[in-house]
Amino acid sequence: EGEGEDAAGVRGAFLRTPPHPICLTSLTEEEADALAARLAALGRELSGVSADRDTAAAFAGAWHRHTGAETVLRQRMRLYRLGEPTAVRPVPPGRARTAGEADRKLLVQWFDEFCTEVGEVAVRDAEEWADERVERGDVRFWEASDGAPVAMAGTSPEIAGQVRVVGVYTPAPLRGRGYAGAVTVEVSRAALEAGAQEVLLFTDLANPTSNGLYQRIGYRPVSDFAVHDFGR
Repeated sequence: EGEGEDAAGVRGAFLRTPPHPICLTSLTEEEADALAARLAALGRELSGVSADRDTAAAFAGAWHRHTGAETVLRQRMRLYRLGEPTAVRPVPPGRARTAGEADRKLLVQWFDEFCTEVGEVAVRDAEEWADERVERGDVRFWEASDGAPVAMAGTSPEIAGQVRVVGVYTPAPLRGRGYAGAVTVEVSRAALEAGAQEVLLFTDLANPTSNGLYQRIGYRPVSDFAVHDFGR
């Protein structure tokens, strides 16, 4: 972790959790260049950068200049904020329910499948993740009419009034039936009812289906982000 400061005070901050990309607050091109130069001079090895679109591009370019490392745009994302929650139409058969101890095995399985599908290296063990989610009660399933879970969505712990929707997942054979939208509406409403001032989520801009879905259920675009990978 770190932060940059000048005579006017703190101008930016970064978070680095190897092997994941460095995460940056919004920086100007000059600030991004100064940070890249400093980290390169310290001999830091970075796998990539994740930040708002312009900051990520500026830092990736600066890292290439200062280290010679090749950089590749891996992912474009969009941050959304919930306005007025709107139910999916038509609402799919079934209901939402909180995942419990009896669902632990399925949570582990779906967590692994979700990480594989989105191409993410899991920060933590799937079983540890499932235990924590069950204890906090912040994952909900959409349960079909026969009682079988068909989709899940969770929320992050509240920080400064903000909650983020995470881990929205439907197994491939069950997609296209409105399950993901229905369970996302439920966890979003639950977060608001629990006192969250803002409910946020990120989408992959390469997936027009999810971007369209979230806007239909009340989410509005805030800002675009990007992830760039670095070679050695």
